[in-house]
Amino acid sequence: MHGIILGFHRSKKLFSTLVLLFINHHQHQSHEIIHPFFRENYFNGRSINNPKFMAPRTHLTDLGSIANVDLTELGAGKEGWLDNPNLLCALDTNSLAIANRYYILVLEWSNASGTASFRVKIRPNLSPIEAEYVSALEWLVFDDIRVIAIGTSCGYFLIYSLGGDLIHKQLVYPGRILRLRVRGTKRDITEDTSSFEEVCVVIAGIIARFDGSDLQKVLQKWYQETQNQFWNSIKDPEEESENSFTRIPYQVWNVNGYGSCTDAAITGVMSPPLLELQSSDRYYCAVTIGVDAAISAFRLSEDRSRSFVGAILSKVMPVTFSTIASFSKLVWRSQQPAKKPEPKPQPFARALPLTCLKDHPRKGEKLTLSPSGTLAAITDSLGRIMLLDTRALVVVRLWKGYRDASCLFVERLVNKESIGSHERVKSNYCLCLAIHAPRKGIVEIWQMRTGPRILTIPCPKGSKILQPTYRFGSSTVSESSYKPLEVFFLNGDSGQLSRLN
Repeated sequence: MHGIILGFHRSKKLFSTLVLLFINHHQHQSHEIIHPFFRENYFNGRSINNPKFMAPRTHLTDLGSIANVDLTELGAGKEGWLDNPNLLCALDTNSLAIANRYYILVLEWSNASGTASFRVKIRPNLSPIEAEYVSALEWLVFDDIRVIAIGTSCGYFLIYSLGGDLIHKQLVYPGRILRLRVRGTKRDITEDTSSFEEVCVVIAGIIARFDGSDLQKVLQKWYQETQNQFWNSIKDPEEESENSFTRIPYQVWNVNGYGSCTDAAITGVMSPPLLELQSSDRYYCAVTIGVDAAISAFRLSEDRSRSFVGAILSKVMPVTFSTIASFSKLVWRSQQPAKKPEPKPQPFARALPLTCLKDHPRKGEKLTLSPSGTLAAITDSLGRIMLLDTRALVVVRLWKGYRDASCLFVERLVNKESIGSHERVKSNYCLCLAIHAPRKGIVEIWQMRTGPRILTIPCPKGSKILQPTYRFGSSTVSESSYKPLEVFFLNGDSGQLSRLN
């Protein structure tokens, strides 16, 4: 035994080999002889010589568990059930929405008990003829109003209350909605950026934008009307057509200039072209990723057309059509109720291609935006992660060896003196990128933009990293009550939800 101990200090490789021999020799005699450190690391296939040795468990705080809720119809209990591409998850404060192709389950838990409970099960009225299904899921949070936003494979945008009532239904564009992106940009202390809040709807080759203020007006009006009405009757599904709801204004652009896109995002407001007529219209910068072009950028205009003919047609045609329609009703008036016309997609606004990155066979897979929209993390089919400066449209950093990875931006406390204070200030935090590498079974935290890797955390197989949705109105919160970005871990095997400290 003394000879084995002396051999520990000569070589790390010899140390690992001798420890394994010692464990194998004494394992059949008594498990109490083995030190817990050796038992935990070697029996789990880890090595203490590994430079990427796992961080201690104190970096995670357990918040709650969904293990007590029966989710077998969603696939819970099977290995890797959270990796199902048809399973969608959206996180909010003490709430989790999980959807498969045809319904949504909303779970809630309290900070005291930590155990989740079933809140509501939502079954949208989907078209069986078109084989319509739920393809996107997100929360919409306006102060005390919390609702569920759903995108369907037929291009419909639905909003449901937590009571399961349909609040709004609107056709964005015929096609599968790939993602609902809820975000808002704030005025940074050091940067003069305009603040705006939006819901972005991403369809293959199409991107649409709803303004947050327009959505808030519709939700507030619906809640005021429901408070004044006391009825418990069930609505007829035929009344849940798009024409029975107030249409929310939005803009839609065709971003197929460099090929069909698989994901897209509006990064913020940008300046108009130098040689173009100046106006009060806004211009946005959009970044897309796809198969033909790994990264593409567009300048989006709110104005549909600048031509003189287009301006005349936009003014004359609606009046002419209204006059003809009124005259036809007087001539061919019928006692039979008129059928409601089918919803038609809105015409595209102008999208000007700026630049693209074509590097066959590289294909863009996932896109994640920073809070201010100035950085974007893009994963591709070659196992690389690109950090894009969305203002200069330049890749400023590259990671290799991260296949099937997913990324989320997170903020880390750098001013340790402010831990004891009750006020949280934005300047005390620095921006980091959390990279979930499922094939490695870890989550790495890298400091932006060119900082080092500051943390490596074990992430069990079948886990998912989540982030609460953006809360509308948070851009007006005082600087002293700043709430940093956080990352949460959902373990599919144990059902445990944890927060990264």
